[in-house]
Amino acid sequence: MNDVDIKALPDDVATLKALILNQATELRYLQEQLNLALHRRFGKSSEKDPGQHELFDEPEQITEEEVDAINNSEEIETIAVPAHQRKTRGRKALPEHLPRVEVIHDLDEADKVCDTDGHALHKIGEDISEQLEIIPAKIRVIRNIRIKYGCRACETGIKTASMPAQLIPKSMATPGLLSYIATSKYVDALPLYRQEQMFKRIGVELSRATLAFWMIQVGKALAPLIVLLEEALLSGKVIHMDETPVQVLNEPDRKAQSQSYMWVRMGGMTDHPIVLFNYDPSRSSKVPLRLLEGFTGHLMTDGYAGYHAVTKHGITGITGIGCWAHARRKFKEAEKVQGKSKGSGKVHLALSEIQKLYIIERQIADKPPDEKLAIRQARAGPVLTKMRRWLDKSRTQVPPKSALGKALGYLDGEWPRLIRYVDDGRLPIDNNPCENAIRPFVIGRKNWLFSQSQAGVEASAAIYSLIETAKRSGHEPWHYLTHVLTELPTTKPDDLQDLLPHNIPAITFH
Repeated sequence: MNDVDIKALPDDVATLKALILNQATELRYLQEQLNLALHRRFGKSSEKDPGQHELFDEPEQITEEEVDAINNSEEIETIAVPAHQRKTRGRKALPEHLPRVEVIHDLDEADKVCDTDGHALHKIGEDISEQLEIIPAKIRVIRNIRIKYGCRACETGIKTASMPAQLIPKSMATPGLLSYIATSKYVDALPLYRQEQMFKRIGVELSRATLAFWMIQVGKALAPLIVLLEEALLSGKVIHMDETPVQVLNEPDRKAQSQSYMWVRMGGMTDHPIVLFNYDPSRSSKVPLRLLEGFTGHLMTDGYAGYHAVTKHGITGITGIGCWAHARRKFKEAEKVQGKSKGSGKVHLALSEIQKLYIIERQIADKPPDEKLAIRQARAGPVLTKMRRWLDKSRTQVPPKSALGKALGYLDGEWPRLIRYVDDGRLPIDNNPCENAIRPFVIGRKNWLFSQSQAGVEASAAIYSLIETAKRSGHEPWHYLTHVLTELPTTKPDDLQDLLPHNIPAITFH
């Protein structure tokens, strides 16, 4: 470290004080950045998925107390006997739709006598318990036998029964197999190379190249349905939007290390939300401008400037609304780096006021839009008014480069968008639904890391779109996708609407 040049310091006391203050502010900023980096690397996340802890529910982590609790819950189910019913203690009944195989356990004939007086015993009831058994994936081969007919008179008039139209012509993959592979990858985040290994263990050689080719063909086949879903999405009044990075190794005129993006839109119908994934190499404002062309209504996003361009350039009739979850996240970051230092009181006050807004939303979640509007204006309005006064005062007291200063700056910059939800009962308070919709892709990306080609990532976008939309209409993914892939080759263009998730009853296990 270089020594301080005493001669270079100003002689004026006021100037010297200003210099010291500036250096102290810079030092505090650097310390905050270090604390934040350490927390991101080693600390607990404050924005966790509610079910994220379940990732660590492994045999190595389970405690003895949990083992005892599970053992105590493994009781028999309700037992009907002539006199009364005995009730179980804790274990949830197994699903009724599963097939049952009865195994009778009876006494030997020699034991069917009373040990007290030797009289013959008679049946008075049954004790019934159920166990869950699984049969590993069973693969079968379907032999398609096409009967041929010929004319004995001319010997040239030969006819052969035709095969039904196939999703992938001349392929050995059935709709059920294609759906199984797609569900494993896009729902369960199981990469194709692991599926290749699983098939190999049961004696079937399917290379990952073949599996990848099949998924690309499935993605192309689903394109007409995606077009219809997009039309329904753009016809709605509210769209959520978000994006996340993805790496594609083989793109024209781009290096393998280049970062691309998967964009997600969510909206459309209130009861049957539509989720659409779109791949694009760019994160520029041109992408949301293109993806939202023809839409009029409200756009829910975070504070990324690329979304703001939608309401400023080239598109009319779209109003931006801000995400309170992102605003809260900025203050949570400030809380992590400040601890009990000066300024922490402002952080806690901001988080407390934001929490009040969320409490109101939880209480009115099931109410119709007109009631939501009235309650928001009556209860959330005063909270926002108080917060605005506090924000104006605090921005003059906090260095803008500090973590708290950045949180205040974000809140101030997004304020017009953040308060719009109060004036319309149909509008959401945050973008969490879209972030939840994008999570399956993010989890999958952690397993397969990157995409080999643009065709592959575009196919993934189509399959993710249909599966995530189907899930929000109550469908079990494998059943729904199998149904679609079976019907799609023979469905006329005018009838494709019938295959959309919201137009058919939920396909679940039965």
